[in-house]
Amino acid sequence: GPYIFQYGVKVIFQSVHLLWKLMCREPAAYIFLQNPPGLPAIAVCWFVGCLCGSKLVIDWHNYGYSIMGLVHGPSHRLVLLAKWYEKLCGRLSHLNLCVTNSMREDLAENWGIKAVTVYDKPASFFKETPLDLQHQLFMKLGCTYSAFKARSERLDPATERSAFTERDCQSGVVTYLRGRPALLISSTSWTEDEDFSILLAALEKFEQLILDGESLPSLVCVITGKGPLKEYYGGLINQKCFQHIQVCTPWLEAEDYPLLLGSADLGVCLHKSSSGLDLPMKVVDMFGCCLPVCAVNFQCLHELVKHEENGLVFEDSEELAAQLQMLFSKFPDSAGKLNQFRKNLRESEQLRWDESWKQRVLPLLM
Repeated sequence: GPYIFQYGVKVIFQSVHLLWKLMCREPAAYIFLQNPPGLPAIAVCWFVGCLCGSKLVIDWHNYGYSIMGLVHGPSHRLVLLAKWYEKLCGRLSHLNLCVTNSMREDLAENWGIKAVTVYDKPASFFKETPLDLQHQLFMKLGCTYSAFKARSERLDPATERSAFTERDCQSGVVTYLRGRPALLISSTSWTEDEDFSILLAALEKFEQLILDGESLPSLVCVITGKGPLKEYYGGLINQKCFQHIQVCTPWLEAEDYPLLLGSADLGVCLHKSSSGLDLPMKVVDMFGCCLPVCAVNFQCLHELVKHEENGLVFEDSEELAAQLQMLFSKFPDSAGKLNQFRKNLRESEQLRWDESWKQRVLPLLM
């Protein structure tokens, strides 16, 4: 049926289901709701709070209407209705949290909502991966994805080898392979707010630099996640005829994702906020693993990515290609820019999620 009918049925079903689930639980002092999605959750949670004496806390990560606008356009009736709903119901909460100072200012000026900025922090399991665990992960992924397999046959049967590492089976010692490829990772939900054609164009330019004789490593580019545009971009990737670059698009098990981030050499973020006011959680997780990042620029990105300190900010594929050339020009030299960024991240002593909660949020509820 038409979109408006589909949305209507979905909202009714979700309202009834959420109301039933909340009413079947023991009444709580607080109901925490992350927005988006807030339609219909904000109204339902507020209603349950009125019945049970619970206070509603909204954690603003973005605006739901702005995400809908990526698909339907900002002036679509459904988008305007969603915006009106968020503005109206957002004022019903007892406490509001948000993820950037820019969003806090926007909520105050344009929505009449007073919020407290609480930056996202990585969970404790996002950390650098020890070399032996890297090898185990690469061998495991190599069973399914050729990009992680050794490039040549083993000459020594007592050595176990992946594309990046080798392990002496007698001593158990793991070392990096000489001349190994660089491991570049990006994660995505394959939606309209991430333009992966930028990365593909940059990789083409990087490949051409290698063909022209530049001293650069080959690349393994891993793009994790699943979503509506994965098939579209998969078709574009299959059209590329790379000689020195392998692009892999796996769906990882939950426990393997932080291990892979902690094993990578560089992260790339193509998230462009639909509102311009939220920050990409994937970069937060990468920083938790002390992984330097190249991120596409938008309004409030500076609140997370510090250019030339913990990573680089780019505007287009040309600039990204130049950054890849610069960062990998001395790979894997420990004196290179890439390792300087990693050192800065190690020394920054980032708060973890539970520590941030205790310091920033818990006092607001006491």
